Amino acid sequence: MKKLFIIASVVIGFISCQVRNGKTAGEQPLDPTKDTANFTSMQWIDSVYQDLGTIKEGPEVEIAYKFKNIGDKNLVIEDVSASCGCTVVEKPKEPFAPGQIGTIKAKFSTEGHAGTNNKSIFVIANTKGSKHQELKFHIVVEKS
Repeated sequence: MKKLFIIASVVIGFISCQVRNGKTAGEQPLDPTKDTANFTSMQWIDSVYQDLGTIKEGPEVEIAYKFKNIGDKNLVIEDVSASCGCTVVEKPKEPFAPGQIGTIKAKFSTEGHAGTNNKSIFVIANTKGSKHQELKFHIVVEKS
């Protein structure tokens, strides 16, 4: 029994020596979109819902949603995606410093989308409460 205790102690000691604290030389810094200590707050300056009215089928429609980093950490937009292939989104590449204003941009292709369209844009960022934000727009496309 004493041998078993000694062996277990040695194994536990060896394993604990192998544990790294994330600050070992050469390691990448923590990802701010996953480290809750780096989460911040954002405020949508424009409404998260836009009614784009009625338009004739054919042209692309540009949509923009402005936001502000109202927190005290950099705001990192991890991903921006659309609910369908008819909407192409533009993901901001650089982080937004506290107080900085930014824009999520998208283009909706009206071609082949006659009728009422209700679409969503999904934003993932290092925001407190929820990392997921949903932006919506409504547009009626008249057949040309």
